[in-house]
Amino acid sequence: MTQGWTHSGALRANGKSLEYACFGPDPSQAPTIVMLHEGLGCVALWRDFPQKLSEATGFGVFVFSRAGYGQSDPVDLPRPLDYMTLEAESVLPDVLNGIGFRRGILLGHSDGATIAAIYAGTASDHRVRGAVLMAPHFFTEKMGLEEIKKARTAFETTQLRNRLAKYHRDPDNAFCGWNDAWLHRDFEHWNVADVIDYIRVPILAIQGRDDQYGTLAQLDVLDERAYAPVETLILDDCKHAPFLDRETEVLAAISDYCVRLERMEAALPLVR
Repeated sequence: MTQGWTHSGALRANGKSLEYACFGPDPSQAPTIVMLHEGLGCVALWRDFPQKLSEATGFGVFVFSRAGYGQSDPVDLPRPLDYMTLEAESVLPDVLNGIGFRRGILLGHSDGATIAAIYAGTASDHRVRGAVLMAPHFFTEKMGLEEIKKARTAFETTQLRNRLAKYHRDPDNAFCGWNDAWLHRDFEHWNVADVIDYIRVPILAIQGRDDQYGTLAQLDVLDERAYAPVETLILDDCKHAPFLDRETEVLAAISDYCVRLERMEAALPLVR
């Protein structure tokens, strides 16, 4: 595997400086997996999963911290309640163009999975050949909102803020940008499930049975509404972060998915 693309740095997208790291071959040499983190995630909180993913698939892997997270510029607060849609519409296109994205997969976790789904369902971008959605959110659920309330209490009364400060330059900006939006009184009615109707690439959906932020209803609506093929991986003894709780199974599932996408890609000239 060519390793010349493996480095870290910063790029500008939608007027903000965003930290990034990339692994494996660059976009001119192989497909690229672009990873989008969860609501309190960042580059560092993916741990070594991006590198392992590149090694397992042979694809390049690009991961970045959205504004407000990690070492990226702070986000402007308060976040609008449609912030995930705005990320898909105004930030992700700059990121993809900025890295010279040619073809590949969007891989998102939690909020990042929602952003990936919105982009796949709304952007006419034929470079995106697939979507891996880990613990996606398409609508709010009472149990998830209750957990987010607990997170606010923990941020205010425990060492959670200090733990976040190890990974985020401005932990208050990171936490409040996410938590305040989800707990806004109007966010209870947030629903973006309609984007599923317009996704036209194969989807791999992954979720733990014990996910504390969302039930399997999130995957059910994906399966019910998607026109594109949907595969699901539901993991026992797994909470909201499958790539941490069940890393081996998740790596294997994504690798198999990538292999099959490449076979489909190679077969296309034969059926034209």
